[in-house]
Amino acid sequence: MTVTMNVSLPEPLKAFVDEQVRRGAYGSTSDYVRQLIRDDREKAAGRALQTLIAEGLASGPSTPVDAAYWRNKRKQHGL
Repeated sequence: MTVTMNVSLPEPLKAFVDEQVRRGAYGSTSDYVRQLIRDDREKAAGRALQTLIAEGLASGPSTPVDAAYWRNKRKQHGL
């Protein structure tokens, strides 16, 4: 499903986008904006992953987790 979104740009930015389309880098202004959003979403996911990795590394030494570990956890919680 696609929806329409209106975006206001100052003239210099619109001229830049129009030039990108004119050069053939993008098929339309919409293609350009969609790609910017995809790129930004990918960067945000990368930043989130980096944060999770840093948190994991800062959390201290790891504990091996195997079947016995889970059996003990279930037993501790009456499962």
